[in-house]
Amino acid sequence: MLAHAPQNPRPAFGLPQDESPSDSSEAYLEALRLLERMHRLMLDLVKDEFERLRQTDLTPVQAMILYNLGEAEVSAGELRSRGMYQGSNVSYNLKKLVTMGYVHHERCDQDRRSVRVRLTAEGQHIREIVRQLFLRHAKGLEMSGVLDDPPLEDVNMQTRRIERFWSEQIRYIY
Repeated sequence: MLAHAPQNPRPAFGLPQDESPSDSSEAYLEALRLLERMHRLMLDLVKDEFERLRQTDLTPVQAMILYNLGEAEVSAGELRSRGMYQGSNVSYNLKKLVTMGYVHHERCDQDRRSVRVRLTAEGQHIREIVRQLFLRHAKGLEMSGVLDDPPLEDVNMQTRRIERFWSEQIRYIY
């Protein structure tokens, strides 16, 4: 054992070894687990809806890309920044969606390296299916009172604050 080693070394990241997380830190960690689990469940709900409709050519992620693309015409980079998609996954899925006829793409006149994408009529149909699914869920949650306490607007505001904090952390790193 080294004689000059500190008694209570601080780990490379995080709290000193003898310090436990606060209640708000524990709540934050639970929120992270819930967000991840809710995202997976949302994808399962979308998958189940499309299986019920016998629409099996799309993955839930592809359906969510169509939903998030909406009425806009955007670049793949813009879509990536608006959604929860990794770069290569967006490119792969957009290529598949174009091949299947759900998305129209064309090169930008100003920058030929950039591709603009928008929904075709078939893509808009899929987007509407997902939208109706979410509206049904919203109505059911509203009727059950689940969204009343705390009000969902407050939860959304807190979530946007966390999103802004994360975005600032990413900008700070680079």
